[in-house]
Amino acid sequence: MPKLIVLYPPPVDAATFERRYSAEHVPMVFEKIPGLKKFVAARVLGTPAGTAPYQRVAELYFESAASLQAAIASPGGQTTVAHAMEISTGGPPVVLIAEDDEPN
Repeated sequence: MPKLIVLYPPPVDAATFERRYSAEHVPMVFEKIPGLKKFVAARVLGTPAGTAPYQRVAELYFESAASLQAAIASPGGQTTVAHAMEISTGGPPVVLIAEDDEPN
């Protein structure tokens, strides 16, 4: 199952980012992104060496690569992407498309 991975850099104000992410962005993901099969979000606590280069990691799963592309291109997807850019005050989020390995 393909997924979109979003890595948010540390924001200018972590408390404001976390509030807006939880109260505004997460509901938007569920309401506006068509074809979303699974959503997993995590707050990054750090690395074994100390400070992490990211504040949050989000994974959005889709049935197919085509449905992922269609979701992001949709009006709701574009609104959600614009909101992610707006709240990511530490710089633009890094966005990756990936697929989990199948178990052997």
